[in-house]
Amino acid sequence: MTLPPLHERLRAAAAELQSDRVSLAEMAAAHGPAAQGTLLVLMAVPCLLPVAGVGTLLGLGPVAVALAMSRGHELVFLPPRVAGMALPRQGAQRVLGLMAGFYDFASRWSRERLTHLVRTGSCRWLATGVGAMAVLIVLPIPFGNVLPALALTAFGLGMVFRDGVAVLLGAVFGVL
Repeated sequence: MTLPPLHERLRAAAAELQSDRVSLAEMAAAHGPAAQGTLLVLMAVPCLLPVAGVGTLLGLGPVAVALAMSRGHELVFLPPRVAGMALPRQGAQRVLGLMAGFYDFASRWSRERLTHLVRTGSCRWLATGVGAMAVLIVLPIPFGNVLPALALTAFGLGMVFRDGVAVLLGAVFGVL
């Protein structure tokens, strides 16, 4: 059985929210198998902005994702304290809607190709790349976050769409 595209699943999940507060664990669950890639994108995109301290704060998240990937885990483990954080329903709907729009836009260029480069259980090199880019983001290098953040964004999109070309593009950004 084929899943509907991620942007459709996120819009449906946003429309079906019932409780007044929605936890981050529930929002991550709405992404299904794309959760690891989504976390990379969510933590990398703010690091593109030249704001002091953002890289140090958000760079540790991709390290945790890299460790999970290196162990072959396909699902994202959120620490209980983070998983329990909640947004009001309207805020969660807005976040899921924005992410759905982003993935709808990104799906115009991304598609399944070179999928052997994105197999979570078998690509330790991708975990190494994610970890290396996360470490570079944490380092206090002025404007040193941009290329590693672009690399992590491309890695994340590659993981979400099972697009090996995006992963290779991320590797190019990483080498630069």
